Amino acid sequence: MTGMFSDAPPPDDKALLEPLGERNLASELFNLTWDFMGMESRTPAEDDAMVHAAHASRWHWGKVGGPEQWAIGEWLCSRVYAVLGRGEQSLYHGRRASEICTEFEVGSFVPASAHEAMARAYCVLGDMEAARAERNLSYAAAIDLDDDDRAVIEGDLATLPITD
Repeated sequence: MTGMFSDAPPPDDKALLEPLGERNLASELFNLTWDFMGMESRTPAEDDAMVHAAHASRWHWGKVGGPEQWAIGEWLCSRVYAVLGRGEQSLYHGRRASEICTEFEVGSFVPASAHEAMARAYCVLGDMEAARAERNLSYAAAIDLDDDDRAVIEGDLATLPITD
């Protein structure tokens, strides 16, 4: 797929990995990123590794995934930057996730996650009014999800430091 959100082909236009290997690597890097985020404390080098793993996962999904994986990859980058207190970068990737959902009409839980990412980014930036608005959009997008997906979104939203 080519488009605004797919990644450019390698310089020689040849695949660097077989598609299955690329998918496995993207998934492993996604999980590695979550391992880093789950650590009670990280060194600066581990913070850097977490950022690189998130971006590498997104890049590999750009090669073998579709819009849903691209948006989830952007959401992951947003989450990493929020964890690190880098609000502008977090917001950028949250917006990218939302733009992908809109452009490609991605459904399921992904649009709700994109709004959750932006709410989290706004919290980091200290813009609680915008955070509340995005949180509410996330809840609205989650209403029609199945119980399991809605519970994941609601669980993520419950961790936001927003008071009404």
